[in-house]
Amino acid sequence: MPRIREARPEDAIAVAELHIRAWQAAYRGLLPDDFLDRLDVGERASRYSFGSAEPGAPQTILATFGERIGGFATIGPSRDDDAPDMGEIYALYVEPRSWRGGVGRLLLEEARGRLRERGFEEAILWVLVGNEGAARFYLADGWRPDGAERVEDPYGVVSRVARYRRGLGQAAF
Repeated sequence: MPRIREARPEDAIAVAELHIRAWQAAYRGLLPDDFLDRLDVGERASRYSFGSAEPGAPQTILATFGERIGGFATIGPSRDDDAPDMGEIYALYVEPRSWRGGVGRLLLEEARGRLRERGFEEAILWVLVGNEGAARFYLADGWRPDGAERVEDPYGVVSRVARYRRGLGQAAF
């Protein structure tokens, strides 16, 4: 079973590599192939702020197998104007070869617990429309679509995402 630990600045490249592999596996057919094939590890790693001590800063946790990172989750306060008192799971990605092996469930459970510890009673997350595997994963953990959708253009690629919401008091899986 993996061990959970805080991400450190020196993890940025390894997390970025995993992040890109997960995007390429999960979003192939949902986002343009040429975009997925051009994702840059250095550019992605430069966006992380692991280890920040600022209150309210995103917190990233890793699931590790020894020195190998098997997945990560990033949490913090909701960024949505209509959900100001909620927590948010900004990202949750697992090494594709470890999908359906329990790493995602472990990270999700830990992320929910850490949001509860920060005082949040409810949380949100966003799922790329068409990512049926992710939708099933979150539904199994008690998340439900709340009807909010938006169009995003991360890195210049237009996509539609749907918001899911969950109370943090109840257990799932």
